[in-house]
Amino acid sequence: MHDNPILAVPDDKHARVAADSFRMLADPTRVKILWALLQGETSVSSLAELVDSSPTAVSQHLSKLRLAGLVDSRRQGTFVYYSATDRHVHRLLAEALSHAEHKTGVATGDDRHTFRA
Repeated sequence: MHDNPILAVPDDKHARVAADSFRMLADPTRVKILWALLQGETSVSSLAELVDSSPTAVSQHLSKLRLAGLVDSRRQGTFVYYSATDRHVHRLLAEALSHAEHKTGVATGDDRHTFRA
């Protein structure tokens, strides 16, 4: 029975935007890239080393994330530096990573995934 007047659902537009954000976060490499970028601006080569992936693969992920409005870039000489643009994603990732630690039973104990504004 669903006759509770307190229940509400998001409108189509907000549900679609939320689903699009989750689609961008549905890849483990993108999760790692975004988590790194939420800690500070960095280059493709540094990100590739951090997430243990090729620079080409990282560039492809960054392209998708930039199209989704989740990362931004700036050029300095021959280098391009990337940064996270959406602080809401920090909370989503922190909660998801905390949940993953709970599900796997392997907590780091160092609060690495605690939200910091």
